[in-house]
Amino acid sequence: MKTILAAVAALSLAGAARAEVVDQSPQGFESLHTLTIAAPPAKVRAATLEVGRWWSSAHSWSGDARNLSIDLATGCFCEKLKDGFVRHMTVVYAGENALRLSGALGPLQFTGASGHMAFNFKAGADPNTTVLTVTYDVGGYAKGGLAEQWAKPVDGVIGEQVGRLKMLLETGKTG
Repeated sequence: MKTILAAVAALSLAGAARAEVVDQSPQGFESLHTLTIAAPPAKVRAATLEVGRWWSSAHSWSGDARNLSIDLATGCFCEKLKDGFVRHMTVVYAGENALRLSGALGPLQFTGASGHMAFNFKAGADPNTTVLTVTYDVGGYAKGGLAEQWAKPVDGVIGEQVGRLKMLLETGKTG
């Protein structure tokens, strides 16, 4: 019963959401997620930077999302590990309405791929809402074909994470 209620709650929060792999070739792919969040852009941007609050622990190297952080001063989207750390991405631009990061997430680090992720925060028709657009462009080499092996799984992981960000902002919870 709890699972059914959680699924219904997640669907009700979906709002105006769009997610898809919008382009792919043997050399790479682009994942696009657009959703409306019931919070103003400044609040959505601030929450985005608190990645350890909304990222899924299942998609972290340490098994605990609280070890994740985005530090604008150093440009590090990093994760603390028992024996060190991993830099997942590097912040290359941090503006009022956009964040841009460069790097290969998760197992893409073990391939010849690299990527560019952009978070764009735009006020919705209601100024207390935000249209969040997240793109992740990935290119390079991966055995078996980058897009063939990785486009759908990566798109799914990104979609899950931005859904958790939306849920955190709208309910105070991530699951």
